[in-house]
Amino acid sequence: MRRRPRIVVGILSVLTLILATIAGIAGASFATAAPDTVVGNPFARGPDPTKESIEAERGPFAVATEKVPGGKGFGGGTIHYPTDTSQGTFGAIAVAPGFTESESAIAWYGPRLASQGFVVITISTNGLWDLPASRADQLLAALRHVTDASQIKSRVDRDRLAVMGHSMGGGGSLIAARNNPALKATIPLTGWNPNTSFSDLKVPTFVVSAQNDFIAPDGSHSRPFYQSLPASLNKAYMRLAGVGHMAPVNPNVTIAKYSISWLKRFVDNDTRYSQFLCPLPTGDPKIAAYEGTCPLS
Repeated sequence: MRRRPRIVVGILSVLTLILATIAGIAGASFATAAPDTVVGNPFARGPDPTKESIEAERGPFAVATEKVPGGKGFGGGTIHYPTDTSQGTFGAIAVAPGFTESESAIAWYGPRLASQGFVVITISTNGLWDLPASRADQLLAALRHVTDASQIKSRVDRDRLAVMGHSMGGGGSLIAARNNPALKATIPLTGWNPNTSFSDLKVPTFVVSAQNDFIAPDGSHSRPFYQSLPASLNKAYMRLAGVGHMAPVNPNVTIAKYSISWLKRFVDNDTRYSQFLCPLPTGDPKIAAYEGTCPLS
């Protein structure tokens, strides 16, 4: 009977060792369960994406703003940025409005994109009638302000920049990408530009058009833009069903979720978002046509 305590202690010691070993193995398994893209990619920001997360009105990041006056090479605007300082720097995106439009026309992209983990500047142009080439210059000037002169410049990765724009702002986003091939992405939204050839573009391009666009008809602008892009380029083309030229001016889940996925994939090099781009989307009644590069490189 006197030996039983020793036997019990011995058994408990062995059980403790076994449980510790199991816990260690389980811990190692959970530690490696995070997506390889996050472990190996210093630019990935935020939790694993889902269909619900990219369609949500707001993403996982809280957002603050900084107003920018005119006179900086563009007509002023608003910088929207994540308040989180624990995940390093963020890529930056400049968004331009179209002909006769002010910043308010594209303002919704600011908080929508910033809450997904980007610094976003939504701008007004120097003049309401500025043509696409001028809007291109102003998009690039806006990015320079964000990276070099803004109050939150230390939170921005100057090597991960992108541009977007509506109508003539969309034409400007294509020209800006041509003028600065170091950009990581460009997204023309029902873009308008008299020159539709962008065969020399080197920046991943997501072209968004509208089925009922009578201002920048798909067959005269967006479709030729896309068809002119190099075959080797990462590119996609989405024609929205049943809407017109002004569709990108109002909050739009379809535009948002694919734009977020494109920007995450190419600005952040985050392949967790490839699942929303490849295989190519099908069966969505809100999309009249979708083409693109698959797989993405």
